[in-house]
Amino acid sequence: MTMFNEYREQIFSAFGVTVELSVLSAVGALILGTALAAMRLAPVPVLNWIGAGYVNLVRNTPLTLIILFCSFGLSQTLGVTLADSASPTSIDDSDFRLAVLGFTVYTASFVCESVRSGVNTVPVGQAEAARSLGLTFGQNLRLILLPQAFRAVIVPLGSVLIALTKNTTIASAIGVGEAALLMKSMIENTAALIEVGAIFAVGFLVLTLPLGLLFGWLGKRWEVAR
Repeated sequence: MTMFNEYREQIFSAFGVTVELSVLSAVGALILGTALAAMRLAPVPVLNWIGAGYVNLVRNTPLTLIILFCSFGLSQTLGVTLADSASPTSIDDSDFRLAVLGFTVYTASFVCESVRSGVNTVPVGQAEAARSLGLTFGQNLRLILLPQAFRAVIVPLGSVLIALTKNTTIASAIGVGEAALLMKSMIENTAALIEVGAIFAVGFLVLTLPLGLLFGWLGKRWEVAR
C-alpha cells in the first residue's frame, strides 16, 4: 500500500494510457474488421482473396513483430510519422499512434472472423428473401446481415476486446508509457517484484473483469431468437 501511495499518480496515468490505447484500437479494429468481413463475404472473388489473404497473414504474424514494424519499419526506416515534428512531444505522440495502428491492424483480423461467423449464423433464407426484394449486396449486408451478426457475436467480440486490453502491454516494446512500461521501471527501481506485480495484476483485473461481465450480459440481453 505504501508503494501504491508513492506511485499513485504514475500508476493512474499509465493505466489511463492503457485505456486510451484499448479504446482507440478497438474502434479502429471494429471498423477495419467489419470492412474485411464484408470483403470476405462479397460476391467478388478479388475482394474475397484480399480479405482472406489479410486475415491469414496478420493472424499468423506475432503482434510484437507488427508493433516493432510500425515503429522501426514505418517510422525510422520509411520516415512515416503520425505527429507534428515541431511538437516537443512528437516522438511520444508518434509512438503512441503507431502503436494504435499496429493494434488496429492486428485485432481487425480477429474482429473480421468474429463478424463473419456471426453472418454465417443468419438463416440463408433471409438473405435470399432480401435479394428477391431487389436489395443490393451492400443493402443486404447493412440492413439484414450485420445487425443480426453483431447481436450474435457480442460475447466473442468482448473476448477480442479483453485480449486487446491485455495485448497493449506490448506497446512498452517501443517506449509507449503504458502500464507494463511503468511496472518494469518500478521493479527495476524498487526490486519489489511481488508487490509491484500484485498492484498491476489488480489494475488489469479491474479493467478486464467488468468488460467480461458487461459483454456477457449484453450477449444474453440482445441474443437473437431462433
